Amino acid sequence: MKKGKKVLSVLLAIFFALTFLLTSCTTPTTPTPQTEVQEKRIKAGFIYVGPIGDYGYSNAHDVGRRYVEEKFPWLDTVYIESVPEGDVERYIDRLINDEKCDIVFTTSFGFMDGTAKAAKKYPDKVFEHCSGYVRDTNLGTYFAELYQMYYLNGLMAGALTKSNKIGYVAAFPTPEVVRHINAYALGVKETNPDAKVYVRWLYAWYDPAKAKEAAESLITEGVDALAFTEDSTAVIDSGEEHTKQGKQIYVFSHYSPMQKFGPDTVVSGQLVDWGIMYEEILRRLYTNTWDNRDYWWLAKEGACDLGGEFGVPINPKFESELKSKKVKDPIFGEISVYDLVMKRLAQMKEPTVLFDPFTGPIKDQSGSVRIKAGERASHDLLWSVDWFVDNVVGEVPKSQ
Repeated sequence: MKKGKKVLSVLLAIFFALTFLLTSCTTPTTPTPQTEVQEKRIKAGFIYVGPIGDYGYSNAHDVGRRYVEEKFPWLDTVYIESVPEGDVERYIDRLINDEKCDIVFTTSFGFMDGTAKAAKKYPDKVFEHCSGYVRDTNLGTYFAELYQMYYLNGLMAGALTKSNKIGYVAAFPTPEVVRHINAYALGVKETNPDAKVYVRWLYAWYDPAKAKEAAESLITEGVDALAFTEDSTAVIDSGEEHTKQGKQIYVFSHYSPMQKFGPDTVVSGQLVDWGIMYEEILRRLYTNTWDNRDYWWLAKEGACDLGGEFGVPINPKFESELKSKKVKDPIFGEISVYDLVMKRLAQMKEPTVLFDPFTGPIKDQSGSVRIKAGERASHDLLWSVDWFVDNVVGEVPKSQ
């Protein structure tokens, strides 16, 4: 009996072994699933005309760069600062060939021609140029436009000045800068028809020494309110120094939060959010929906806002003075300048833009009507403006 059980056990073992071998030979092996998926990555290069520092135009762009790099896990970025405008092509070559960038952002008007040439040279790469108007199949344009904020600053400057002399320290006579000076002057004229805006040209985007020299010159000539386009705090430094010495100077800061550099002199300013524009452009590139459109974002898109600090449209130090100044508005009637600024800001943020500073009639310095009564300036006119409105003292140079 024991011998029979042993034989049966051996036979069963042979049966199961043969079954296993047969199954192994006839059933295909299921491959191990691939758990690693290659994620699409994008590398973006940024070229700045000035140093990024902790304030100013180039700093504002770099804040936007850091914002998108943190937001998008698939994005890598690299930047080059203080690039001469005439040398931009060489730096684009570096970003394309050495850094292997997929898209290059060039962030100054003077980079336009070089960027256009690079777009032809690298047709398989994407380019975005800030503040220009030349586009191509692989070249788009973008701008966070600030003329609305300059106009609001002008409202305040016109109300606050005691001398009726208001200054503007200007970088280059590009359409952007001329547009901003005109918007500032239109605001001044609305609250103070007797005031004039005096312009000093620097021919530099970043030159603190020249900017301070220009500000001091204007103050010596009786100017007591200043706005500027220059990528430092030099104008604010002058205003703060004179204010502390007993002569109140009202200054409106430029692009970045600067109130902390002149708490007794900075009334307000223009603030920009490049981050939301970079987010839009890079998201489109990632999802293969990028095109070469012209982005022209203003207050209603959230690209710009009023203030010397984010969340502080007007320095509290000057609120009471602006509330005490009254003007007559055809719609609102008698209203304080403070309230007028806030209402205009709300109108410009409204989806249909209920108010635009460049609404006619607007005359140039010669008395010629440039924008007819009831008309708003077109995008093309604002991008090509090369004349000053009638309360500006100074000229728009045709060449340096």
